[in-house]
Amino acid sequence: MTLNPLDDRVVIEPLEAEETTAGGIVLPDAAKEKSQRGKVLAVGPGKLLDSGERSPVGVEVGDEVLFGKYGGTEIEVDGKDVKILREADILAKVL
Repeated sequence: MTLNPLDDRVVIEPLEAEETTAGGIVLPDAAKEKSQRGKVLAVGPGKLLDSGERSPVGVEVGDEVLFGKYGGTEIEVDGKDVKILREADILAKVL
């Protein structure tokens, strides 16, 4: 299935959570936090402005981004968990 997000929405595939700490301690599944880092899979055309033009979206397909822990909507597409969120919910691009 192919997703084509609307307006300023972005489809993100969250990256796997860390399995070990910086000190080398292996974390059990119950102690792992949700990943706040992901790869952009699809980008909408941009928010429609009052003038009728579209505002450009600041991320592109393939970018790695940081997003809020509880932002967006989680769905499953072709067996993969993805998140759909607004551009405003993206905190930063990872360079």
